Amino acid sequence: SAGKTVSINDKDVKGKKRPFQETIELQVTLKNYDPTKDKRFAGSMQLPHGPVRNMRVCVLATAEHSKEVADLADPRVGSQTVDDLKKLNKNKKLVKKLAKKYHAFLASHSIIKLIPRLLG
Repeated sequence: SAGKTVSINDKDVKGKKRPFQETIELQVTLKNYDPTKDKRFAGSMQLPHGPVRNMRVCVLATAEHSKEVADLADPRVGSQTVDDLKKLNKNKKLVKKLAKKYHAFLASHSIIKLIPRLLG
């Protein structure tokens, strides 16, 4: 809890104010659900805050997917190929600059395993 007081075991604990926006990553496992047999799964959930207006998305893509992104001609969607990521050369300042430029990142399936090695 960033800068807020929380009760843990009847003790009040004050969290540190962090200089960054905290996020949560959620992974859900469903019991007795086989996605190979039952393909139909639908559900919705209302988030406490609305979506970001003019959300900028970067697609870490293969050359083929990068061309598809370019064909969209949407200024809110950008793409980076493997060669573009190699040019960053694990330079932390350049990687942070890329991260601050976009709200979200999507990756081609074949590139996902390469990202940690390319960006450091």
